[in-house]
Amino acid sequence: MYSNKKITILLHLLVWLTLFCLPYLLSYGQDQEMSRIKAHFWVPLIFSAVIFYFNYFVLIDRFLFPKKMLQFIIINAVMITFFLFLKEYIEDNFFKEIAIKRLENTGRTEPPFKMAIYIQVLSYLAPLLFSIALKTTQRWVKTEAERKEAANIKLQFELQHLHYQLQPHFFFNSLNNIYAMVDLSPDQAKTSIHSLSKLMRYMLYETNVETILLSKEIDFMKRYIELMKLRVSDKTVVTYSFPEKETGVKIAPLLFISLIENAFKHGVSASKTSEINIQMTYANNTVLFSIENNNFPKKTDDKSGSGIGLQNLEKRLELLYPNKFNFKTILKNDRFLVTLEIETN
Repeated sequence: MYSNKKITILLHLLVWLTLFCLPYLLSYGQDQEMSRIKAHFWVPLIFSAVIFYFNYFVLIDRFLFPKKMLQFIIINAVMITFFLFLKEYIEDNFFKEIAIKRLENTGRTEPPFKMAIYIQVLSYLAPLLFSIALKTTQRWVKTEAERKEAANIKLQFELQHLHYQLQPHFFFNSLNNIYAMVDLSPDQAKTSIHSLSKLMRYMLYETNVETILLSKEIDFMKRYIELMKLRVSDKTVVTYSFPEKETGVKIAPLLFISLIENAFKHGVSASKTSEINIQMTYANNTVLFSIENNNFPKKTDDKSGSGIGLQNLEKRLELLYPNKFNFKTILKNDRFLVTLEIETN
């Protein structure tokens, strides 16, 4: 911030220095009368600087932006009129001889009074309009930056809300699965509780970040799949394949777990054979994740789960990877296929 202020001050100094040197730059090699430069160039330039900075630092913020247009116009009109008379007074009392001498040497007469006034008024309106344009642009830039910051904060809160929403949903489903094991296989239930504690530790303490290594997510998914395999019967075949090598790629945490949950919730039957096939590949900065499973629709009175997992996933994808993901679901011949493709660059 301090560095930006110094740069701004330096730019202002360079602009005014250039303007004050303009008579010499435009008439390089010609004789210049210092009094003439003062009378016809430097004095109006000083008045222009006063108009510019008085509007820039005081009037625009106090009157123009709050839409007090009448006061803003009156103050500027009074100020410009005052400078017009002050310029005439200075020329008449300090530089009159220069004007007379110039007219005698050139043989020209002074321009009409009205034309001279119009020209001077326009010369004073230029810094006024420039100060308005500059201040308005700065205000727009500041407002746009604040809007983006507010949108970013809103995005972070929304993502945080979705993240916290996912955790109890995951925990609720996992406890339901473990509850079903307690009477049938107490030992497996104990093992499942131990595995669940590790999964919850990961979700609570390692996923509160924007991105995480894909390899950690893969380890988490493998643990969850093995946990879910404990509760299914021999009639269900679960296969999975993940990248074995460390890719180094990072991805938003907990994007795929809802799809795996959904497959075990709707793709497993206690009386029929079923198959769940999970695949993940990574190539060309793109993660391709797919799950194919049997489809056993839930009964209308089955309230286990609320569909929040997939809704949560779609919202998070829209927020985290706009225009960088492709999410498809296909139901064909009692087989349900989900594919999720994410560009990670």
